[in-house]
Amino acid sequence: MRSWLFEQRNRVGGYGLLLFLFALPLLGMAEELKVGAACFEKYEKLLQGKRVALVCNHTSRVGERMLYDTLRERGIKLVRLFTPEHGLEGIADAGERVRSSKSRKDFPEIVSLYDHNKRLPLDKLKGIDIVLFDLQDVGVRCYTYISTMHYVMEACAQSNVPFVVLDRPNPNGYFVDGTVLELKYKSFVGMHPVPWVHGVTVGEYARMIVGEEWLGESLKLQLTVIPCEGYTHRTRYAPPVAPSPNLPNLLSILLYPSLAFFEGTTQSVGRGTDYPFQVVGSPKNVAEGFAFVPESRLGAKQPPFMGDTCYGINLTHEGLDSFYTNPKIRLNYLIEMRKRCTGRYFIKFFDQLAGTSALRIALEQGKTESEIRESWLPALARFKKVRKKYLLYEDFE
Repeated sequence: MRSWLFEQRNRVGGYGLLLFLFALPLLGMAEELKVGAACFEKYEKLLQGKRVALVCNHTSRVGERMLYDTLRERGIKLVRLFTPEHGLEGIADAGERVRSSKSRKDFPEIVSLYDHNKRLPLDKLKGIDIVLFDLQDVGVRCYTYISTMHYVMEACAQSNVPFVVLDRPNPNGYFVDGTVLELKYKSFVGMHPVPWVHGVTVGEYARMIVGEEWLGESLKLQLTVIPCEGYTHRTRYAPPVAPSPNLPNLLSILLYPSLAFFEGTTQSVGRGTDYPFQVVGSPKNVAEGFAFVPESRLGAKQPPFMGDTCYGINLTHEGLDSFYTNPKIRLNYLIEMRKRCTGRYFIKFFDQLAGTSALRIALEQGKTESEIRESWLPALARFKKVRKKYLLYEDFE
């Protein structure tokens, strides 16, 4: 039986092709790798006879099957689906409000956690015995799935409902780098004092949230993590499904740690093109070299500079191996594009996104990449000691 989501997605032209194109070979991945959701024998007994809620989207699958279909076929009473940014189908724009919906009678209630309030309403946990979390993260602090996880964990702790993370590999889990968030910049794009690239899976991150008491000292959560099998932090992992509409392939995911900073500038990262997060440009840059024109499309209905010619850099030919052999945030892109920009470069959002004003100030002062990276080292060293306490897998160092 085809899943309800599959049938709905077929009504939206082109997205099925996007997912097909994203089904890349898993570079260097052990053949026996299994995501947590596929390890039914480790968590199925926790669900039997329980009323279950699932935090999920289009990435929540085992093989070709959606997890919610598989659970229902195995006799699990699935009552509600909680969905993050981009919605259940993973096609809403970045930042677009996604409304809750009452689905067909034989399908669980769908509750959006990216509506006017990004917290999980406590009344939606009434009658729920246990909550599962199964989302594909990409390992960058501003990617909002981990913020959604925090708020669901908080609600579960307040309601005394057990919380189970079905872990998935982190495609950027092979290094730790960048600015550590200062708590005065805490927001939905950065809730915890972790680096820009934190190097942990969602399961390890959940353990850190509990262990570091980021839910608050008074809140106690019954947390269970179902680990992946055959995964380490050296694994080169390509998710089989695009985690969000503007990360369509492995290259965009590997570039995301470097290019997501541009969301706090006057530059476009290619939303509304065939290569989002693989190009950078703006009409305000020097009009020479590579150019692209953003247009309205699925996942980018109103992209920045829609219809305007943007001049900048094309990174679509970057070799995948280089990211693994030289793992770091590529600050040279930020430095180069600032030189090309003929007008205002930073916007107010940059400091909130970076979790500090120090990076913007350093770039404005013309400091080199090596000077900026050196300034990160003390905070990164402190975080790595914290991180070690919560690892479930062999580390990269």
